[in-house]
Amino acid sequence: MKKQVSHLKEFTKGLWEINPIFKQILGTCPTLAVTVSIVNGIAMALATTFVLVFSSLMISLIRKLIPGQVRIATYIVVIASFVTIVDLVMKAQFPELSKSLGPFIPLIVVNCIILGRAEAFASKNNPLRSVLDALGNGAGFFIALVVMSGIREILGSRTFFGYQVLPNAFEPWLIMILPAGAFIVFGLLMGFSNLYVERKKNLEREALISQYRRVGREEITEEVLKEAGV
Repeated sequence: MKKQVSHLKEFTKGLWEINPIFKQILGTCPTLAVTVSIVNGIAMALATTFVLVFSSLMISLIRKLIPGQVRIATYIVVIASFVTIVDLVMKAQFPELSKSLGPFIPLIVVNCIILGRAEAFASKNNPLRSVLDALGNGAGFFIALVVMSGIREILGSRTFFGYQVLPNAFEPWLIMILPAGAFIVFGLLMGFSNLYVERKKNLEREALISQYRRVGREEITEEVLKEAGV
C-alpha cells in the first residue's frame, strides 16, 4: 500500500518537485505568450490558479459519480464553467487586462495543468488533498510566470510593474518582448533548474559514499544508491 504523504508535502511538492512549468513542462503556451509584462504574468497565474483550485475541488467531490467513459468530457465541462466565471469577471472589472491577455483566458479550458491534475490527482483523492495539490501547482505556476515575466519586462522594457528600474543608458533588448525572447528565457531557466537538480543529486551521492566509507565500507553498489534516491 502506497504511503500517504502529509498535507504540507501535498502543497509544497507543486512549488518545485513537480513544478508544472519546469518539471512537468505543462502550460507552456500561455507561459511563453503572456509573460511580456509581470502584470500579465500575475493575472494569468491567478486566473489559472482559481480555475485549478475550484475545478479540482468540484471534481474531487463528484469523482465517484462520474462514469469512467465520460470522465474527460465531465472534467472539461467543470473546468469551462469556472473559466467562464473568470473571463466574465475580468471583462467587467479589468477590461484592459482582459484585452491584453486576449484569447488566453478562455484557453485555460484546455490548459494541460488543470486537466492533468484533474485526471492524475483530483479524481483519485479527497477534496482537502485535491485543493492542497491544486494550490501547490498553482503557486508553482505563479512563481514560474513571475520569474519569466520579470526578466522579460526588465530587459525588454527597462521597467518592473510599469516603473522604470534600469537607466536610460541601457538599450532595451527588443528580442525579450518578442516570441524568441520567451523561448530564450524559458530555455535558460529550464537549463538552470536541471543543472541545480543534477548538482544537488551529485552532492547527495558524494555525501552517501563518504558516509559508507567512514563506517568501513569501501564499496557501494548502484543498487544502494538507487534505493537512497541518488
